[in-house]
Amino acid sequence: MASFARFRFLAIAVIFHLVYIFSIFDVYFVSPIVSGMRLFQVERPAPAPPPADRLVLFVGDGLRADKAFQSHPEPYPKTDDDLVPRPLAPFLRSKVLEEGTFGVSHTRVPTESRPGHVALIAGLYEDVSAVTTGWKMNPVNFDSVFNRSRHTWSWGSPDILPMFEHGAVPGRVDAYTYGAELEDFSSDALVLDLWVFDHVKDFFAEARTNKTLNDALRQDKIVFFLHLLGLDTTGHSHRPYSKEYLHNIKVVDQGVQEIAELMKDFYGDDRTAFVFTADHGMSDWGSHGDGHPDNTRTPLIAWGSGVAKPQLYPGEIAPGHDEYSSDWHLDHVRRHDVEQADVAALMAYLVGSEFPANSVGELPLSFLTADLKEKAEASLVNAQGILEQYRVKEENKKATELRYRPYEALSDEGLDAESRVAHIRQLIEAGSYEEAIEESAALLKVGLGGLRYLQTYDWLFLRALITVGYLGWVAYALTTVIDLHVLHGRLQPSRTLAGTLVSTSALTALYASFVISQSPLTYYAYAFFPVFFWEEVYARRESLVEGRKELFGHIKSGGSLASLVFNCAVYVGIIESLALGYIHREILTVLFVIGAFWPVAYGLSFLQQHTALSITWFLSCIAMSTFTLLPAAMTTEDVNMIMAGGALMVIIGILYLVLEDFVLSDFGWSEKPSSPRSHVSRTLVGIQIGLTLLSIIITRSSALSLQAKQGLPRGNQVMGWVVLVASLLMPLAYRAQPNNHYMHRILVIFLTCAPTFVILTISYEGLFYVAFSAILVSWVRLEHAVYRFSPPRPCSSISSPSPTNVGATPAEPPQTLETSQTLPSPFRPLTLRDARVALFFFVLFQSAFFSTGNVASVSSFSLDSVSRLIPIFDPFSQGAMLILKLMIPFALISANLGILNKRLGVAPSALFMVVMAISDILTLYFFWVVKDEGSWLEIGSTISHFVIASLLCVFVAALEGVSAMFIAGVEVSGDVVKAVGTGAVAEVLLERTDEGAGQEVRAGGK
Repeated sequence: MASFARFRFLAIAVIFHLVYIFSIFDVYFVSPIVSGMRLFQVERPAPAPPPADRLVLFVGDGLRADKAFQSHPEPYPKTDDDLVPRPLAPFLRSKVLEEGTFGVSHTRVPTESRPGHVALIAGLYEDVSAVTTGWKMNPVNFDSVFNRSRHTWSWGSPDILPMFEHGAVPGRVDAYTYGAELEDFSSDALVLDLWVFDHVKDFFAEARTNKTLNDALRQDKIVFFLHLLGLDTTGHSHRPYSKEYLHNIKVVDQGVQEIAELMKDFYGDDRTAFVFTADHGMSDWGSHGDGHPDNTRTPLIAWGSGVAKPQLYPGEIAPGHDEYSSDWHLDHVRRHDVEQADVAALMAYLVGSEFPANSVGELPLSFLTADLKEKAEASLVNAQGILEQYRVKEENKKATELRYRPYEALSDEGLDAESRVAHIRQLIEAGSYEEAIEESAALLKVGLGGLRYLQTYDWLFLRALITVGYLGWVAYALTTVIDLHVLHGRLQPSRTLAGTLVSTSALTALYASFVISQSPLTYYAYAFFPVFFWEEVYARRESLVEGRKELFGHIKSGGSLASLVFNCAVYVGIIESLALGYIHREILTVLFVIGAFWPVAYGLSFLQQHTALSITWFLSCIAMSTFTLLPAAMTTEDVNMIMAGGALMVIIGILYLVLEDFVLSDFGWSEKPSSPRSHVSRTLVGIQIGLTLLSIIITRSSALSLQAKQGLPRGNQVMGWVVLVASLLMPLAYRAQPNNHYMHRILVIFLTCAPTFVILTISYEGLFYVAFSAILVSWVRLEHAVYRFSPPRPCSSISSPSPTNVGATPAEPPQTLETSQTLPSPFRPLTLRDARVALFFFVLFQSAFFSTGNVASVSSFSLDSVSRLIPIFDPFSQGAMLILKLMIPFALISANLGILNKRLGVAPSALFMVVMAISDILTLYFFWVVKDEGSWLEIGSTISHFVIASLLCVFVAALEGVSAMFIAGVEVSGDVVKAVGTGAVAEVLLERTDEGAGQEVRAGGK
């Protein structure tokens, strides 16, 4: 029965948290795509052509704005002159200085290729969850500039081009892509950009002899799209400050110049408009995805037909510049910053097509060479497109709401959309163009405000519902812990007809409202869980009352109460500090330094009895505290650090073989090992050490080969996979002759994951792995030492020996509860002191995330490590390898907590369940601080924080099963805890003391 209840609890925990993770996407990030809108474009008299007949879009995937405009020495210098800093993109720079307009295009999160290109080409910001639907395809057919063109030809990556081809009118977009095998991180990524440039040249060469193609190219409203992925791949492999990345900028600049000259030669006119930009930037450690400014600031340069000339301010600093652009040496040229979606509006205007249906971009008038009348017309058309989206969305909302509340700014008589558009039209006809532009800009802002209003219409209700759900989970989890692990299930749920009717009525009312409003299916799940949780809590209210007596019944004096209040305040303070740790990793440093002095709290006597253990704990905490002061490990590859970490892993394995008897005697606490020496077991440990040593050699060879740009040797790749797989399968070999001592089991797990951590590391992560393993072992042994030295205060119905009378004859057994006829539990009940164990686990759990970098960011990754196994770009396979590396510390901590469960005599899932109950304090906090507006850094960080906090509970639930697998059959030096009767009377057989005298404590009961 207990096993079923435990499984039921864990299953509910996983399902609930996985469902509720999606709540931020239903609340904060709902897809903006709707259909049924009228399309708008600038109307011109029949003879008047659009600003340009054709448009060429260059997207330098992963190009940061600062790197595009800064001056640097020649990446591969040949003379002393090459050491003088100079622009790496002289052609593009000449367009900024002489022919066009430039600025910074600000992206939104997630800063990934797919949503970035959608914003650039479709003018809309997809909901954040859209990045999870894949890179190649988008299941929603969104409108785009390509779809509005007469025809579009595109060249580039198979990860980007197909979604625009399939999302357009059939036959309107042609996509020419290279094979995925070219996206090889172990080779020079310049081949990707050169492939694009070469195929564009071949395409126009064919057009000179192919009349059908030539005629198609001579039409108006055509678009050419060149997707240049080399910069992104090079940035991932070598970082954006590397000579390879800087050289790639030079190659792109030269290629853009060649294509521009090709266009001029082919068409022989000046009716071509050019736009050069990027989908996202690149962090210093070679990644992207979050809202860091390095990822959200991209270059934007436009020139050619219809584009305004540069605005020069000789001898002074032009408007638009700041500290960010101070080293570009472009201070005398006005800088015009735009939002990324504005680029789609710019391209649609230049080529003379309709604005994309879901575009929310604002046409950047400063980029246009048109007169005031033309700009006024274009501004009005831009605003009308936004208002049309508002009209359609409002009609959809009205159709599904019982009492719709309109947006005030567009609902008052005389201020509705039609009246405002008519007023602006009158201003244009009267020649008041500047006033019309201002009114159009204001109306556009109002329209965007209306879209925002409709986007957040259900926020208050949904956020309240989700909050009640999370609070319900915390209450349900704590109630279940008390019922199963404090009272051992001796009280049954007390369900009443009134309670059932209330919960059923509440759920029926919620579901009815969802049916009327045609809400998504997820809403039904969001409503089900809080009703279910609170009904369960109410049904177990007697357990809560009895649990309070068990846990707090001994607190009678004012001093005890003050101590409890103080400990609770410290407990909450530490949890809140962990929330700050998501932003400031140094918080964990402070916690580890404070925790290093934990043994001191038990006095001099304890320190004397456990001197070596206390020193080991202190040194482990200090070692762990240093990692969160170091730069993120994913910034730069350091082969020496990798070797040092691997060498320590090998040394630990060898020391175990040398000191096996001492270790298995629990470091001298027992007279002899609890498990006999096994030659088979020692041989297998030796094999694991050999695999770790082999992984060091292979990793060093592969890293040096990749750094020298000689590619990944095939033999290294094969052997890397062999070592990785063989090491992970080694625990199966121990089944032949198992050694079940807990220290041996921990070592086996440590060596099992060691080769994986060597192969998939790029810096000091291996050293962290060793330090983390050391602190976990120290923690398990220290918690048990504390338990033996100062057993938990007995609950009101439990008799337990004090530290001073261990071994004494127990007094008369206490009275048991009336329900004592139930079956006994083999585990002791939880006490308040066990909450400290859960808190320590929670802190260590957080440190597994943050000690090697701030992974509270969706871009904290490096592909350097996985390229030693998977050199070809494959986001899902490479992501799986990165997740494997991320999960290894959690496998270690789960195994150690499982062993600690046994050593402390509590149920296997008891401490895990306590952690799952308290972890959602962080989750609920991060839910309420999620932002969908503001700085891109804030938006990206808040999303990452919530998702990670939510997944922590899922991890803990999953790791409970992993822990059970790891410690199956493990021996913990003879510790036995057996409860008799109702779980209120316990028999505790303690380990041998340091003197080796066996001591036994028994408490009898009815």
